[in-house]
Amino acid sequence: MTKIVFMGTPEFSVPILEGLVTAGYEVLAVVTQPDRPVGRKKKIIASPVKEKALALGISILQPEKISGSKEMEEIARLQPDVIVTAAFGQFLPEKLLQIPQYGALNVHASLLPKYRGGAPVHYAIINGEHKTGVSIMDMVKKMDAGGVYAQESIPITSSDDVGTMFTKLSLLGRDLLLEVLPQILDGTLHSVAQDEKQVTFAPNIKPEEEAIDWQQTATEIDQKVRGMRPWPIAYTTYQENRWKIWKVSPVEERTNEKPATIVRNEKAQLWIACGQQTVLAIEELQPAGRSKQKIANFLNGAGKNIALGEQVGQNES
Repeated sequence: MTKIVFMGTPEFSVPILEGLVTAGYEVLAVVTQPDRPVGRKKKIIASPVKEKALALGISILQPEKISGSKEMEEIARLQPDVIVTAAFGQFLPEKLLQIPQYGALNVHASLLPKYRGGAPVHYAIINGEHKTGVSIMDMVKKMDAGGVYAQESIPITSSDDVGTMFTKLSLLGRDLLLEVLPQILDGTLHSVAQDEKQVTFAPNIKPEEEAIDWQQTATEIDQKVRGMRPWPIAYTTYQENRWKIWKVSPVEERTNEKPATIVRNEKAQLWIACGQQTVLAIEELQPAGRSKQKIANFLNGAGKNIALGEQVGQNES
């Protein structure tokens, strides 16, 4: 029986871990990020992978930093045949990569060499890609630069966001890994080097990048909103108050108003001028200190005094 150490943290990783166990691989241990405080009350929350490992009765390791840790020594003691990672969230030191006989494999949520980094799904949607996928790759010291064993692609629809794509890609990655892992282990499938000339990057989203740029077109802003939902959530401001923008839709009307101007405010419609004379309808937002709400409820409550011609996004930093 092939012995595996699995490394992953978010919900994306869970079906992949489950798939390995169901397929009969011996998962010796699960390595995941330490429990973290979440929300305003700073409640300590375990990662989805930890929760699943507990349910499966698998040993759990949670290093703050894997390099040089006692957890890395434990992995060396376990002597796995292969390490499988899926959105673990830390760089793996070369010393760790050399422990397993068959090396370390990563299930990466992009069609490498496009979108190396920690936010490949976010950037694929933000950039208006029509498809994305998963890559099964060798782990090397350089980020997401190893040879690729296999890839599978799926479309990105106009209604997809990071949440829906992560669910789809997680299942796709699980199935592709289980398909090719036996061939990798028996040496009948070999990795292919990435074309360095085609490399693009998808670094983690910085807080300042969450702000909406109203000079962009309505379509581009829609892509940004979906590319940051359900986390970290794009935002704009109104009279120094922050609005988290959860759902929008481009409309066919054109406007001569300058971008960021409120051009319609009636009943269940709040429309804002964008770049190139385009217009965007806000459908769901979350005012500071309040819950997410449909635009009709917002305009009947906290937003009832919003006026035509006012500007949004003037105090973003």
